[in-house]
Amino acid sequence: MKTMCSPVLQINAAVSLEKPTVHGFNPKGKKEDGLLVANLNSKSRKKFNLVLSNSLKECNVCTLDTGNSCASLDGNWFLKHKGKEVASCLNDRCIFLVGKTTVGKVLSEALGYSFVDSDKYVEQVVGAASVTEIFNEWGEAYFRDNESEALRTLSLMPQQVVATGGGAVIRPINWVYMKQGITVYLNVPLDALARRIAAVGTDSRPLLHFDSGDPYIKAFMGLFTMSKKRSDSYSNADVTVSLLDLADSLALEDVSDLTPADIAAEVLVEIEKYISGENKRRCLCLRC
Repeated sequence: MKTMCSPVLQINAAVSLEKPTVHGFNPKGKKEDGLLVANLNSKSRKKFNLVLSNSLKECNVCTLDTGNSCASLDGNWFLKHKGKEVASCLNDRCIFLVGKTTVGKVLSEALGYSFVDSDKYVEQVVGAASVTEIFNEWGEAYFRDNESEALRTLSLMPQQVVATGGGAVIRPINWVYMKQGITVYLNVPLDALARRIAAVGTDSRPLLHFDSGDPYIKAFMGLFTMSKKRSDSYSNADVTVSLLDLADSLALEDVSDLTPADIAAEVLVEIEKYISGENKRRCLCLRC
C-alpha cells in the first residue's frame, strides 16, 4: 500500500532502504520523479532534505511500500550510505584530511574507519600536554620531526581518517607518507578561520599566538602570511573541497552555517569522483 506523507512527498523504497526514491514537487512546482538520493549533488541533496523535513512535519507517521515506518532519510542517511559506497572502493586506504578535526570524526564514522588527530598523536608520543608546550619546550623543528614520524607510522595503518595540522604540508617527505592514502584539503576562507581563532584562542596554534591587539586582525594577518607560504603545497592534495563553494551551492549565507556533516558528505562525493578518475586512468594504462 502506498501512503502519501504529505501533498508534496511520497517515499518508495525496497526493504533494505538501499535505493529510496522521491516523487513530488520541487519548490518551483515542477514534478520530480525517481530522484536517486545516493547520487544527489550538494544542492539537490539540500533540496531533498528541506522538502523531506517539511513534509515529515505534516504527518506523524509515513509508510513505505513495504508497510514499515520510514526512518529519517536526511543528511545522516546520505552520509551512512555514501560512506559505505566509498569505503568499498578505498581498498583500506587511509584518508589524510588537512582541515577541521570535527569533519574528520564525522567522516571516519561514515566510512567505518578509525580516527586519528596527528597533533594529538605527537603529543602522546612526546608526552606533552599540547602542541604549544612542544613548541615552547623544544622548538618547532622538534615538533615537525615528530610530526613526520607520526605520519610515516600512520601511513602504514589501514582504514583510518587522519586529521593533520596545516603545517604538515610544507615538508615534501610528509606528502610521500600521505600519498600512501588519499589526501583531502579543506579550503576554508581566511576570514572564517580568523573569526574562529579569535573566538576560541590560539592555545593549539602556537604559530598564531599573539600577546596583544585585536584578536581577529592578528589571526587574519598570521593566516594570510602562512597561506602564502603553503598555497603551492596544498595543491598537492588529491581532493580539494572549497567550503566557500559548498556554502554557495547549499544557498547558505556564510561558511559558518555549514555543519561537519555537510562538509563530510561533500568530501565523500569528491573522493568518489577521484577514485572514479583513478580507475579510468588505470584502464587507459592497461590499454597501452
